[in-house]
Amino acid sequence: MPAAEDATILQIQGLCFGHAPQQPLFAQVGANLHAGLALIVGGEGSGKTTLLRLLAGELAPQAGRLVLGGADSALQPQAYRSQVFWRSPQADWPEQLTPQDWAAELAAGARWQRAAWQAHVQGFGLDAHLHKPMYQLSAGSKRKVLLAAALASGAPLTLIDEPEAALDKASIAYLHQALERHGAEGGRVLLLAHYERLGRLHWQQVLELAE
Repeated sequence: MPAAEDATILQIQGLCFGHAPQQPLFAQVGANLHAGLALIVGGEGSGKTTLLRLLAGELAPQAGRLVLGGADSALQPQAYRSQVFWRSPQADWPEQLTPQDWAAELAAGARWQRAAWQAHVQGFGLDAHLHKPMYQLSAGSKRKVLLAAALASGAPLTLIDEPEAALDKASIAYLHQALERHGAEGGRVLLLAHYERLGRLHWQQVLELAE
């Protein structure tokens, strides 16, 4: 019998999707994702973000099946999405929302790791920004808030798009350390999308998308 940490967390079976008829972006994509770090690699237009949105339940596949922790995304959408952390870095923020307010909302979830959030606030140097409205933050600071929340979410499927965008070198170094720590915890998949492999991180799986 496989060890618990080797158990499949997300099953992707025959996933098909296209933005236009007769122009499939994905055809029969399949993978079993296990606990740890996983990576989607592809260039511009390869569909990295679209695949993340499909796995998040934000888009519906045209064919295929997604099963997360035993919940089918089509048959049990609420149970599926309750296990996912996803927020597009391109999405608008509510005008008066502060990082501290958002963390308080997320803390209502049973899996939220309060100590991890506080550690990542320190690690990314966000203390001075916690009570500022998000619209006042730089692109880099917004990205750090999103990353800190993703890492602290404890979600079985944590989806992160272009994690290094707008980050300085020190923040990238901290991010890599934090990813390694959380990836070693077990019980969750941290799935990142990027145009190339990130540093020397220990990837459990890599999904390469054709351009």
